[in-house]
Amino acid sequence: MTYEATHSVSIDNKPLWIFDGLCSSQEAQGIFNGLEASAFKRNEIARPDTKEFRHWAVNLSGAQIQSLPVYNRAISAVQALTGKTYKAYRGYVNHASFGDMLFTHTDCMPGADELTVLVYISPTWDIEWGGETMFFNEHDDCLFACTPKPGRVSIFHGAIKHVGRPPNRICYTPRYTLAFKLELASSVYSL
Repeated sequence: MTYEATHSVSIDNKPLWIFDGLCSSQEAQGIFNGLEASAFKRNEIARPDTKEFRHWAVNLSGAQIQSLPVYNRAISAVQALTGKTYKAYRGYVNHASFGDMLFTHTDCMPGADELTVLVYISPTWDIEWGGETMFFNEHDDCLFACTPKPGRVSIFHGAIKHVGRPPNRICYTPRYTLAFKLELASSVYSL
């Protein structure tokens, strides 16, 4: 299988790829349906200095992550793009609704060789609902905004500053984002 990105950009010499074919709409719908009954907890934070503003998330076990076809396709795409083998050290789903406060953050230190995979799993999305993931450079300029289209996958270096914006007031469905944090497979930590 070949993996061709819909969009490919570099922010501060760090890669960002957007794929519209790694997750089918049926797969996104299935994950979405499962999340409707999940026990989300308001315990996720963006950064230590914003810990009083927690948002909703549900953590996934290693077995749950590895059982998801989209995870395995993302790992294959990453290997094809980078020539390196990565594995997840964490997986979870964020839940954002109108009125939530989400903050810019990075997922790793600048020198780390870590990637983040985001899968947008809401089965429908209207452009008027907002909810974009914004990616910023070192000067805090937004250089790319990813629309959360159903089944869309973004893969990016974890040191790129980003934020998932909550949906607008007219959106009455949650914005679910499935996230995988990846490290090189040779790392000692394992799921």
